[in-house]
Amino acid sequence: MELPQMPELMGLSLLVGLLALMATAAVARGWLRAEEERSSRPVRQKVNGSKKSGTKKQKQHQRIRKEKPQPHNFTHRLLAAALKSHNGNISCMDFSSNGKYLATCADDRTVRIWSTKDFLQREHRSMRANVELDHATLVRFSPDCRAFVVWLANGDTLRVFKMTKREDGGFTFTATPDDFPKKHKAPVINIGIADTGKFIMTVSSDTMVLIWNLKGQVLSTINTNQMNNTYATISPCSRFVASCGFTPDVKVWEVCFGKKGDFQEVVRAFELKGHAAAVHFFAFSNDSRRMASVSKDGTWKLWDTDVEYKKQQDPYLLRTGRFEEASTMPCRLALSPDTHVLALASGTSIHLFNTRRGEKEEYFEQVHGECITDLSFDITGRFLASCGDRAVRLFHNTPGHRAVVEEMRDLLKRASSESTRQRLQQQLAQAQEALKSLGALKK
Repeated sequence: MELPQMPELMGLSLLVGLLALMATAAVARGWLRAEEERSSRPVRQKVNGSKKSGTKKQKQHQRIRKEKPQPHNFTHRLLAAALKSHNGNISCMDFSSNGKYLATCADDRTVRIWSTKDFLQREHRSMRANVELDHATLVRFSPDCRAFVVWLANGDTLRVFKMTKREDGGFTFTATPDDFPKKHKAPVINIGIADTGKFIMTVSSDTMVLIWNLKGQVLSTINTNQMNNTYATISPCSRFVASCGFTPDVKVWEVCFGKKGDFQEVVRAFELKGHAAAVHFFAFSNDSRRMASVSKDGTWKLWDTDVEYKKQQDPYLLRTGRFEEASTMPCRLALSPDTHVLALASGTSIHLFNTRRGEKEEYFEQVHGECITDLSFDITGRFLASCGDRAVRLFHNTPGHRAVVEEMRDLLKRASSESTRQRLQQQLAQAQEALKSLGALKK
């Protein structure tokens, strides 16, 4: 038997060793890869876990921020006070006819009653009336200031609260047992009580205006034929109900009662015609002899409505002013009791115009954190109140004081008696002193 030659044996050994080495290397690479995957898996899980926890924390933070929004800070040299007690956004407010109180309602299920004599004090206390199982979107005082009515957001009806005075000077608020019946088919946008106490008005966003008696019975239904209503209210004299909407006019009806106080009918009285587009809002003067309106055509107008409409006499247009913001967004309007100042709110800002000259005199920017929901002068005309978030902001009416200065100077030129001159000079001095104290006296 012959042994293999030495060179051939060495070559075979080298080949076998090389194959074994390659196999070992392959196994080693597979083992290292598996170890890397095992070691990196917890890291990825940890990273994913931190992402999930971070998302959870972000959601919790967003939830907290939604529940407790940051208060809107606003300052201005003419800001008289900010009334802050509500925990929800304020949708409506109303000054009592005796000038002593301001009522506000919010989505925190409360109505707050504020004392107007505290407006310039450091602290502004309020009395709270709870709206059980609902919240009010609209509020109005009764003429005798012994009750107020609210519109319920979920109940879609009117509820009456009686105010009983306590020995400590506060009030106890008691809701009457029965709410008014549901009659409207669309959202209600305003309510009102006649100063005579004879009727209540409600208006919805369709074309319906209802006239009620105080017992919750519908006396009359008015179809405004305006495609939709944007606003309606009762005149301070309680004779008229007016509405505006899609059409370029304001329609006014007379609510007629007999000599014994019994309801008779609702008849068309007159219209304000002159705008070229839909009317956003309007307001009556304190004596119902003037009206102001603002339209999508970018103008506001002041009207003389002290006319004999039964003889087909139309209201007179006294002044037209430009307000471009009205052409792009809905607006609210308030007319001072003496008609000298017109306040217009668009978005979160307020513009004050002198109606004698049609010029803008003051501008308050970003007054509230939300769009302004209500705007009103107090019955003295000293303050302008606005709401739109959780606070009511009160402004000094400097354009009103300037208008008094202008008017007194004009009247002094025509005064014929010394007693009249003294009275006018006294009113002039008071207005100038008020402007001086507010740093708004023009030289």
